[in-house]
Amino acid sequence: MFELHVAWWELLARAALIYLALLVMVRLSGKRTVGQFTPFDLLVVMLLSEAVSNGLSGGDDSVAGAWILAATLIAMNACIGFLGSRSKRLEGWLEGSPVLIGRDGTWFDRELRRHRIGTADVEKALREADCDLEEMHMGVLESDGSISILKRK
Repeated sequence: MFELHVAWWELLARAALIYLALLVMVRLSGKRTVGQFTPFDLLVVMLLSEAVSNGLSGGDDSVAGAWILAATLIAMNACIGFLGSRSKRLEGWLEGSPVLIGRDGTWFDRELRRHRIGTADVEKALREADCDLEEMHMGVLESDGSISILKRK
């Protein structure tokens, strides 16, 4: 139960490599993937977990191996968070930056398509802001994937 079937350092390397690969893939998938989970997005996350599980463990199903993997993933997450808080450039890459997607009652179709934002999403954001389209001063896709609406004064 506690006996490792692969070297401890191999588990560390596997966890680090998979963590970094998934970090890049999720970051490249766009703001909406991260910020606004649909049932399909949740399904992808669950399937990603299953897809990488064998790659993480390398066939080791011991409790000690699971502890090493979990500790490595948590440490990697803490390190990325620490480095992101110390470097504006890394933080910008990890977090992204807000994008203007509409102004003065007009949505920018090109930006909406580029960020895969549907009509239902922008209409929901308007309702949440209690704002009609004509009253909208700016619509912003935030770095966390949410949509902020600013009304005209």
